[in-house]
Amino acid sequence: QVQLVESGGGLVQAGRSLRLSCAASGSTISINAMGWYRQAPGKQRELVALIISGGSTNYADSVKGRFTISRDNAKNTVYLQMNSLKPEDTAEYYCYARGRFYEFWGQGTQVTVSS
Repeated sequence: QVQLVESGGGLVQAGRSLRLSCAASGSTISINAMGWYRQAPGKQRELVALIISGGSTNYADSVKGRFTISRDNAKNTVYLQMNSLKPEDTAEYYCYARGRFYEFWGQGTQVTVSS
């Protein structure tokens, strides 16, 4: 199995930055993509950013130019650098990993952006 542990969430003022981390352990050789989803109260879960094994990335239009996803293969860790945060970025952020047959989810970390 794969375990995902997030860290770095918190409460920040609009315009500030946060850096989320997600450390993967277990059968990490099966992972072909990792990323971040978020879910705000009353809304459905949405993809924020994704990085695949080849190194290409995808971003939600709402965060493009402000967020950057990266990985450290030696540490099996993926990061989400979030700059110029807005109140609408407030959500529970979930680390995500995809294998050939399974999906894995972290427990979530709360990001709250105040006006």
